[in-house]
Amino acid sequence: MTSRRNAGRALALLLAAVAALPVGVAGAAPVPPAPGPLGELVPGVAPGPAQPWSVDTPDQALPPVVYTPSAAEEAVEPRGAVEGTYALVEYVPLGEAVARVSCTGKTGPYQRQVERWLGLRVDGTQSAADCRAVRAFQVRQGIKPAIGFAGPVTWARMQYLSARRNPDAAGRCPVRSYPVACVDLTRQLTWVQKGRKIVFGAVPIRSGRAGYRTRAGWHKVYWRHKNHWSTLYNTPMPYSQFFSGGQAFHGVYGSLNTTVGSMGCVNLSVPDARRLWSVLKKGDRVFVWGRRPGT
Repeated sequence: MTSRRNAGRALALLLAAVAALPVGVAGAAPVPPAPGPLGELVPGVAPGPAQPWSVDTPDQALPPVVYTPSAAEEAVEPRGAVEGTYALVEYVPLGEAVARVSCTGKTGPYQRQVERWLGLRVDGTQSAADCRAVRAFQVRQGIKPAIGFAGPVTWARMQYLSARRNPDAAGRCPVRSYPVACVDLTRQLTWVQKGRKIVFGAVPIRSGRAGYRTRAGWHKVYWRHKNHWSTLYNTPMPYSQFFSGGQAFHGVYGSLNTTVGSMGCVNLSVPDARRLWSVLKKGDRVFVWGRRPGT
């Protein structure tokens, strides 16, 4: 019973500390949070010896504390990702990977889509000819292991290649006279268009997983923080551009090609996040639609 009371007290203190965090005002100088029983909890600042708690305003609901970064802070460019971070690694059957087969006979989850994209007979069944054709595509695109398995990474790459020239061929993103950042959750792609001209992208993204879906509809970029740090997940969020509560465009130092999505943000490679940073500005509109596979 005593341990239950202690746990309850600890939770109450934690909630009180989070509730005490100030709400920042865009354009105002940063306001330091009032010290609480757990120390100073500062969203956007990497935890250190005096701030060991990974606590932040929730990505799904509340925005982080916003402020105007100093010129010195803005002059610091986030580090790049290590070589190989964004390599295209396919999800293949474990037995096939261990055996290192040269061409699989197993039917992949995106068999029909891949057959159709390659102009093969669409029957949803892997044949020797199918495997050779898929494998040849994987070799050209640098997808590993190139064993002809029609998995999610192979299909995502095909969708990206189809969208490069005209990502809004289906007309899903509203055409406006001003820039609109378009986020297609179904194809896991984003781009920026002004009128009918594409001024950025399309590029691959990773959006919110089940239970943390990236919110659909119209949004607006309300705060940009080049060197943001999530104290909720204790991780860097380079080139963050927040558009809905705690959800933002930002770079990641890990693969985008995961079956599990983000915690709500729109993740990009660091180079793509850097380029998007130079295209968007505060007040630009964002339109999100569709649904990430698996959510």
